[in-house]
Amino acid sequence: MPPKGKVGLREIAKAAQVSMATASRVLNGRGRVDAQIQKAVLAEAKKLGIYPLQRYKSRAIAFLLSNRPMLHAFHSRILSGVEAQGRVRGWEIVSLSCQYSQHTPSNELQLPQVIGRRDLIRGVILAGTNSANLLELLRTRGIFFSVLGNNVIGDHAQLEKCDAVFADDIQGGLETTQQLLRLGHRHIWFVGNSQLPWFSRFREGYRRAMTESSLPARESSIDSEDDSECGYLGTKSLLAHDNEVTAIVAGNDQVAGGVYKALRERGLSIPDDISVVGCDDTVGMLLYPALSTTREFPEHLGRSLAEAVLSRIEDPDQRPQQITVPTEFVRRDSCAPPPEPWRKELFPDAVGAVRTH
Repeated sequence: MPPKGKVGLREIAKAAQVSMATASRVLNGRGRVDAQIQKAVLAEAKKLGIYPLQRYKSRAIAFLLSNRPMLHAFHSRILSGVEAQGRVRGWEIVSLSCQYSQHTPSNELQLPQVIGRRDLIRGVILAGTNSANLLELLRTRGIFFSVLGNNVIGDHAQLEKCDAVFADDIQGGLETTQQLLRLGHRHIWFVGNSQLPWFSRFREGYRRAMTESSLPARESSIDSEDDSECGYLGTKSLLAHDNEVTAIVAGNDQVAGGVYKALRERGLSIPDDISVVGCDDTVGMLLYPALSTTREFPEHLGRSLAEAVLSRIEDPDQRPQQITVPTEFVRRDSCAPPPEPWRKELFPDAVGAVRTH
């Protein structure tokens, strides 16, 4: 065997039993190479004392916003956290976007070409809406990444194999609903698009709280990716059927904005007639009355996503990280005890006590 300092591409290709062109594509992170071949080349390179990733001088990671027409307020604040952590660690952040279908086989997905260039981009942070096929593709190509776990749709088994960061929105939904229950509400509805994971997780917390209180969990779900429209139509629908409702748990703050609009069109006052709470604390202070909501700390999520992928770059063989960031309920002006008729029904002997809660 030639001296360590003389080992080159030819020796690595020979040891892995592949062509020099294939070995070059693997070591430079360019082009598609079968996962098993890639693994074999990297293993032989390591045996020969070559660590390809150490050759790359680039200190840039990509923030990839998937399947979103624009940078949502929540993801904008995540990006801010990513950039802040990048500055602390001396890394540049490149912002990219892409559109893809969750039904496309992973090996047929088309990504921004720069992501496959390890000499330019060393890792990827996945924000927006993602699905298991993209996670599988990045893993098979050996591209380092971290993902916002709350927003992954489809087969969640892939998440266990990845570095994922979650806002604890299930617990947030539980605590938010419990706040309304403590105020005396019993006719509480969930409004959102339950087909989307970030809504369904928050709804799960709501359902747990209602079940623990031996109350029916009721929802008005609208299949729309326009959050405000989802809140508006969902609220109009439940009001049109004269459902008993004293409080609404909105899937996020934008949904709550739609809820506000529908309630006002019906001549209902917030919170005197119906209390409203939201989730994510992005625009709650812009609504009137100010929205009570679950804060999810998106800047901290961004910093955690950046740190997870940088840690993976530094130690590729470490175990997958599953990081959960707690939430906080922020009480503002949009929730109060239920109206007088409901208080009399629920607490006939203690109306005054409930009123002054």
